[in-house]
Amino acid sequence: MPPMSTKAHQTILTERGMQIAERRIPTMAAKAGHEAYWTTLRDTGAVTVKMANGQVVERMLDGSVTVIKNMAIGKRVKPGTILRRVK
Repeated sequence: MPPMSTKAHQTILTERGMQIAERRIPTMAAKAGHEAYWTTLRDTGAVTVKMANGQVVERMLDGSVTVIKNMAIGKRVKPGTILRRVK
């Protein structure tokens, strides 16, 4: 039996091959983001909060949406901001 190589198999791409691969990155990133979103909902049973049509909304696993707050159009919310409901 020949010894196993410790080197990984390397593929050399041409410039055209790299350009074609690079054009796929935005689509792959969007797909990964959507999969992560739905995986989070499914695995944790948690909700996600996002902006939609000028509103901060909470989306449940079953697809139901609850409006948390209406925002002025163009209002930016800093990523990572923790929003709390007022009782």
